Amino acid sequence: MDLNFFNAVAESFFKTLKSEQIYGNKLVSKEQMRTDLFEYIEVWYNRQRRHSALGNLTIEQFNNKKQNLKKTA
Repeated sequence: MDLNFFNAVAESFFKTLKSEQIYGNKLVSKEQMRTDLFEYIEVWYNRQRRHSALGNLTIEQFNNKKQNLKKTA
């Protein structure tokens, strides 16, 4: 297992999170921050945002494609 790869993936995610969601947004409470982060990760990042490392598919599309390939194999 290449831990450097996983570290790079985590660093890339947090860079994207900060630039797209945190910087420039004024948060009024911890609860608002939790809600905003949940919506960003679970609604936007995982389901709608396309990822170049996944062939410009969303994470959801990539996982569905992977599942379909397993079913046909």
